[in-house]
Order: sequence, then structure tokens, then C-alpha cells
Amino acid sequence: MNKNLLPLTLGGLGIGITEFVMMGLLPDIAKDLTVNIPKAGHLISAYALGVVIGAPLLIIIAGKYPPKKILIALMVMFTAFNAFSAFAPTFNTLFIARLLSGLPHGAFFGVGSVVASRIAQKGKEAQAVSLMFMGLTIANIVGVPLGTFIGHHFSWRISFAVVVAVGLITLLSLKLWLPALEAAKNRDLKAELSFFKKREAWIIILMISIGTGGLFTWYSYIAPLMTEVAGFSAEAVTYILMLAGLGMMAGNYIGGVLADKYSPAKASAALLIAMVVTLTIVHFVSANQILALIMTFITGAVAFSLAAPIQMLMIQSAKGSEMLAASASQASFNIGNALGAFFGGLPLVYGFDYTSPAYVGAAMALVGAFFAFWLIKSKSNSNIAEPKQKYAVMH
Repeated sequence: MNKNLLPLTLGGLGIGITEFVMMGLLPDIAKDLTVNIPKAGHLISAYALGVVIGAPLLIIIAGKYPPKKILIALMVMFTAFNAFSAFAPTFNTLFIARLLSGLPHGAFFGVGSVVASRIAQKGKEAQAVSLMFMGLTIANIVGVPLGTFIGHHFSWRISFAVVVAVGLITLLSLKLWLPALEAAKNRDLKAELSFFKKREAWIIILMISIGTGGLFTWYSYIAPLMTEVAGFSAEAVTYILMLAGLGMMAGNYIGGVLADKYSPAKASAALLIAMVVTLTIVHFVSANQILALIMTFITGAVAFSLAAPIQMLMIQSAKGSEMLAASASQASFNIGNALGAFFGGLPLVYGFDYTSPAYVGAAMALVGAFFAFWLIKSKSNSNIAEPKQKYAVMH
């Protein structure tokens, strides 16, 4: 791995642990703070809300500074707010701490994506971005199970202390190894915000918010799917989640290669169609333990292979406002998180079994693919129109 990219991977690791470990810690936190589990679940929503608020806001505020300084400041915030989470005495203070912890999430990935693409070898920009997101996949393989184990057997507060330790290590690596790139010269905030006036921007945002929701219809209910339908024990779920994490790591690498070899828009469309197929298969084979495990790996791989193409798509579509656009993609991803969990849960409310969220996910991924194909067609039409305009000027 390029040493210059390691700080971004470490940042992704810390962010991945604090985002996903909450799912495993909910029973322990609920018991310790004397609230029920549904109320404790609001802590997940608080973090996602923080991401959606912080992603564009912090980029708008800090965008004029050099990327290295921005990333260090964001990691200071991340580390401090997770320390606040570790010491929060009540549910309400923990809710506030989780909201604040989510603020730097999207901005870090937004700035980090741009930095990774700038310091990458030519033609390997998406693969460099995928190395940053590899931190998220490592979090799902190692960090989240470890944090969950610590929370169950010792204290959930120690789990957040682990996140703080990763944050401190990331800060040191940012200081030592991240190149000092120049800040954007003559920054025009009004011009940057004009990106959101373009139809293309909203097609991408809708593609991410709805399409990636397909992942979360499946992942949000993977534990009851594996215990109630596949017949695994509750203790086996931790290892099943690690298998999903291994799939995510493989998919993350594949997505980076695809986005460099083909256009990010075409890679996104193909992968969303692949998600439709895999989630449909999940619906039909989950009663078989062997096939359920195979599809856990494959679904994790297909779903997470979208990370790098989506980021590169945003960066390439927003010349002059790359960091703002890349952070907006992270906000959209968290909207997909919320939508997937909500819509995936609806059939369960009406009495359908735990395979039904996969159907909902397939439908959401199909809608996302529709927006991806719309984007490809729009780009194709604009490329055809451009030579005609040039020809008209010459004559």
C-alpha cells in the first residue's frame, strides 16, 4: 500500500467502527442507561443525521483551507466526540455525542476521496479511493466484532475508547505521511454550490440514496435472517458478519478496478443490476445454510463494490466543487442507510418473513440502476451535442 494513503485507510477504519459497532452494542447500552432497545436504536439515527448535516456544512466552512489541515481538524473532532460518547453519563448526552460524532464522517470521506485521487498514479484514481474505503471493510471484519465483544464482556464505553485510540493513531499518521496539497485557489463558494443546480447532481444523489438503500434492507436484518430463516445460532451471527465484511473488502477492490477500467457511471449501473440479482437470490436460498453463507459473501461484495465508483462519479461530475460533491455522496449514502432500514422493515410489520426485505432491496437497487442509466444517457447526449455546437461556431 502507498504509505501516503495509509492515513485515509486508518480514518476509514475508525469511522467504520464507530458507525457499525452501535448495532452490536444496543442491548448493552440500553441496559446500562435504562432505556429500551427501540429507544437505544435512536442513537444509530442520531449518527446518520450528523453525517447528513455535517457532510456539506463542514466542507462549506473549511473548503478554503489545505486538505491536510481539513482532514486533521476533522479527525480531531471525530476523536473528541467519540471520547465524549465514552464518558456520556445519560442517554440524552450520548444521543448528542453520537450526533456530533457523525458530523465529520462525510466531510472526511469527501476530502479524503479528492486527496486520494490527486496523489494516485494516473489511471488508478478509483483504486486509490477504494484503499480509503478499505478501512470501512476492515472495520466490519475486525473492528466491529472486537468492539461488540468488548461491549458484551467488559463495557460499551471501552469500545468507544478503542475508537478514540484509532483516532489518535490516525491523527499521527495524517501529520507524518499525508502530503501537503495546496488549497483551492480563488475559491468561489457560490460557484461550488451551483453544482446542486445541475440536473446531473440530483440524478446521482437519487441514485445513491435509493440504490444503496438496497444494501441496508439486507444488512439491517441480516441477524434475524440468519437465525430465523437459515437456522444459525445467535452466537454464529458475529462470524457471519465477518464473512460479509470479507465480501465487502473483496468488492471494494473490484469496484475500484472497474471504475478505473470503465466509466464510473457504467460501473455503477452494472453493479446496481448485480445487486438486484443477488438480493433476489438471497430471498430464495436463505433457508439453505450453505447457500445463505455463499450469498452473504457475494452480496457484501456486490454492495460494497459501489463505494469507489460512486465517489469517482461525484468527483468527475463536479469540476471545481469536488470536495463538496464527494461529501454529499456520503450524506446520500447515509440517507440510503435510513431508507433501506425503514422500507426493509415494512413487510416485517405486515407479517412477512425475514426474506422479504431482500425483495424490497432488489426493488430499490433497480430504481438506483434506472437513475444510473439515465445519467449515462444524459452524458451521451451532451457529448453528441458538444461537437455540433463546435461545428456551428466554426461555420
